[in-house]
Amino acid sequence: MADPITSSSRRGVNTTAARPTGVRALPRWHYLVALAAGAANTLSFAPTPHGGWLELAIFVFLFGWLTRTTGWKSAALTGGAFGFGNFVSGVWWLYVSMHDFGGMPAPLAGAALVLFSLYLALYPALAAGVWSFCAGHARNGKSAVDMPFSPTWHGALAFASAWAIGEWLRGTVFTGFPWLASGYAQVDGPFAGFAPLAGVYGVGWMLALVAALIVQALLALLRRSRASRETSASSGDTRGSANAASVAVPAGIAVALIAAGLLLPLAKWTVPANAPLTVRLLQGDVKQDMKFEEAGVRAAIDQYQQMITSKPADLIVTPETAIPVLAQQLPVPFASAVRSFADLTGSAILFGAVGGSVTPEGRVVDYTNSLFGVTPGTRDIYRYDKHHLVPFGEFVPWGFRWFVNLMNIPLGDFARGGPVQKPFVVHNQPVAVDICYEDIFGEEIARTIRESDTPPGVLINSTNLAWFGDTIALEQHLQIARMRSLETGRPMLRATNTGTTAAIDANGKVLGKLAPYTIGSLDVTVQGTAGRTPYVTSGNNTVLAVSLLLLAFGFAFGPGIRRRKNGDAGNGGQ
Repeated sequence: MADPITSSSRRGVNTTAARPTGVRALPRWHYLVALAAGAANTLSFAPTPHGGWLELAIFVFLFGWLTRTTGWKSAALTGGAFGFGNFVSGVWWLYVSMHDFGGMPAPLAGAALVLFSLYLALYPALAAGVWSFCAGHARNGKSAVDMPFSPTWHGALAFASAWAIGEWLRGTVFTGFPWLASGYAQVDGPFAGFAPLAGVYGVGWMLALVAALIVQALLALLRRSRASRETSASSGDTRGSANAASVAVPAGIAVALIAAGLLLPLAKWTVPANAPLTVRLLQGDVKQDMKFEEAGVRAAIDQYQQMITSKPADLIVTPETAIPVLAQQLPVPFASAVRSFADLTGSAILFGAVGGSVTPEGRVVDYTNSLFGVTPGTRDIYRYDKHHLVPFGEFVPWGFRWFVNLMNIPLGDFARGGPVQKPFVVHNQPVAVDICYEDIFGEEIARTIRESDTPPGVLINSTNLAWFGDTIALEQHLQIARMRSLETGRPMLRATNTGTTAAIDANGKVLGKLAPYTIGSLDVTVQGTAGRTPYVTSGNNTVLAVSLLLLAFGFAFGPGIRRRKNGDAGNGGQ
């Protein structure tokens, strides 16, 4: 654990005079250690069981390591090094999509991964730098420029708030990439109970706060231990109770918050609604390199026709683009077989295909990544068009056409669906659907529930992760889906091409799943729910408002609090 006071400061040496620049340079290994800690943090996420406890320990180390810094630049570099280590080791599977399936040369794919990880690392760097300012760390005045940061109450709140804001920005700017948001590792950790209250960013806020409070208590304990050794028993020192409180209070609050996180799942925010549904989730394991070839298309259509019609259920769901053709070009045998099966058995069917609009001239425009629903007894076809598209895979950001041209990815430009679309109704149970990585944006799913005329009681994610091979991306995505269930109090069903196909109940527990890279169907019974969690009601507004308010307070008053604290410590030590 970092010592908040340098040895030269303890001996009364004027370090500012010794270093005219007024800056205590940190050794390079400081940043290498931060990078290694970030890489270790990847182990907190799936498939590590109960990784939330490991993440708490790593965040305690991270905040302790940040206390070694003496200004916003070193704090930002420390946070950035941590972030780069976390992202380059946590999303390396993007290399698989770019190189193995996209055909990009290995050096370029590796360089793209590194550059993307550096970009993502800007957000923890920003969080650490903002914490440094708002905790009064970067504006201490000339008397303290060489003194590492000593944790305080407003510093702990500033760290939690800056971290949450940084993660929210990463999930929002340039369409957002909130993968590996710190709260996801907590679905089996001590702070999962806060998800229905403030969402994944609120869980990350609580994680950062408790970590900072633990560091505050530990460093206060170290100072107290040092003071007791240096002060004789006969000195009549009356500061013992105050020093004890500086340890006990932050430690006690940290323990209380952990206990609250463990007990909050006992609170029920939603209630069962409508009859349970029998569901079949299909996993075809169609090889990605065959998916859009003519022979592969025919084989996929035949395979999913057989899987759909093999057994009835209230709801049958296929993966994303399981039928990789334009909906208007569906083979007649497939369409007839699915329609007849639905009418005869009472099974509702959701299947993934390509949507589009046909002009009067017969041209197809506005291709969409879509799900189509067949309801028994009616000729109406339900349609959901994906709204939150994947950059480079489903749309080309301005100025990056050259980058997409380096890869062999079909169907790279889609039109967007509306942000809130009507649910698919199955036996009076409204079902909200989303496609691929749309389920990593919790605010958008909460908005769908909040603004729908018929609020859905079940969530469904249809996806194809074959682009990323047999990597940690599969289990990480399942972990993300579990967070959506915790936030909304609703079950989440996942139908994937290669894995992980799974059913999750309203409490975030996995009811069952299929082994990756196998062909099969997962048959489950799921109970829909009704009602709103606080997160569904307010979305990310709660954590953003609290964080901005605390950061503003820290920025306005932090330096004065810091100076008074250092002054009191100096007077007490004389």
